[in-house]
Amino acid sequence: MRAAVLETHGEPLNITDVEAPTADPDGAVVELEACGVCRSDWHGWQGDWSWLGIQPQPGQILGHEPAGRVVETGPDVETVSEDDHVAVPFNIGDGSCPQCQRGFSNTCENGMPLGFVEPVQGAFAEELHVPSADHNLVQLPDGVSSVDMAGLGCRFMTSFHGLAHRADVGAGDWVAVHGCGGVGLSAVHIADALGGNVVAVDLIDEKLDRAEELGAVETVNADAVDSAPEAVKAVTDGGADVSVDALGVAETCRNSVLSLGTRGQHVQIGLTTQEEEGMVALPTDAMVMQEIEFVGSLGMPPTRYDEIFRMVSTGKLEPAAVVSETIRLEGVNDKLEAMTDFGTVGIPVIDSF
Repeated sequence: MRAAVLETHGEPLNITDVEAPTADPDGAVVELEACGVCRSDWHGWQGDWSWLGIQPQPGQILGHEPAGRVVETGPDVETVSEDDHVAVPFNIGDGSCPQCQRGFSNTCENGMPLGFVEPVQGAFAEELHVPSADHNLVQLPDGVSSVDMAGLGCRFMTSFHGLAHRADVGAGDWVAVHGCGGVGLSAVHIADALGGNVVAVDLIDEKLDRAEELGAVETVNADAVDSAPEAVKAVTDGGADVSVDALGVAETCRNSVLSLGTRGQHVQIGLTTQEEEGMVALPTDAMVMQEIEFVGSLGMPPTRYDEIFRMVSTGKLEPAAVVSETIRLEGVNDKLEAMTDFGTVGIPVIDSF
């Protein structure tokens, strides 16, 4: 089968033929119909996250936002069948650890990030093997396309989990979103659907325009103001109730915290680069004095995807609205290169392998 394989960090992925996967006893093989190209793929391509123990090594197939059809199941698989239309969460759980058993498989004690470590090769390929298929595969609703659902594997559901489960977004709350890439634009759309008033913050006007289309009531170009946090506070009459760092650099993390009003909630979704290596200095005294809450958010348990699907069925959420373009597998290198200078808007999706 054809796949895009990492050979050297920062160099173009090699589009080549590799051995097709076969199903383990508890696994399934999915024929890919779509896969988003995410900034997390860019991180892996750059060689980030060695400090987390998940730096992709040469020979790794990247890609972690897939949707497609099951073409093979192992003999121990019970709830998944051939031809099922499925999405695959990027946080692959084993289904048996205490976290999985409590419904928190996104923080599985033995979890593996799809497309970043050797045991779970990624979805920039014609086919993908998914271990613990009964636990990890998510059946997609009838009538939706794989392209429309591709972002569910990471960016859309990560934003949903962060805002709907980790934060406490209520009707009329001010929600600031710092960084309007794919996950940030998803957060804008989701916060709006949850009843929040969204302030979108970025450096690129095209992304801010897209944020307005997705529900932002105000935007802040951080390059055009002296202080992005003060600009957010001016818009929100004292500070946001919830603020999201959707990028993962020191400046956006601190700006997000400083954008909050008293007893506000900061949600950290973006992971850092080689510059920070996971360490960011924070205004801790202000956080104490204002009783600011700092929460992390990683993925989303597959058992809760139905919450998204119910909102999609009623038209309150539209994951397809964040998809910006479709490309062939050969186009993945151009998109990764463009992400170096934040040159993509929304979610590019591979739909031809």
